[in-house]
Amino acid sequence: MLRALLLLPFLILLVAFALSNQQPVLLSLWPTDFTLQAPLSISVLVAAGLFFFLGALFVWFGSVAARGRAARAERRAAALEAELRAVVLPPPALSKGARSGPASSAPSLARVPALTGPK
Repeated sequence: MLRALLLLPFLILLVAFALSNQQPVLLSLWPTDFTLQAPLSISVLVAAGLFFFLGALFVWFGSVAARGRAARAERRAAALEAELRAVVLPPPALSKGARSGPASSAPSLARVPALTGPK
């Protein structure tokens, strides 16, 4: 619903621009003899759309390195969490009554909550 409320005024302005600028313009490419006659509104809207997608492509390529670093950081965090669980939790083969080694007065760390990322 919010998307429609934001998009509707933009579309109304776009249609009004296209309807009020219908005079033909001659488009040419300088080093060649290529010419094209098109309505002004279509010419401007096509150029704006082309540069919009070109800008989006530059932004997407610019974020490739950051996405790679984020993926490596997530894998490293998962490996560290697994290592922490292996160190903090007692081995499942030993029961409370059959512990090997001297008894310790240190508090049990078995109830340390698992580390989780943002949801």
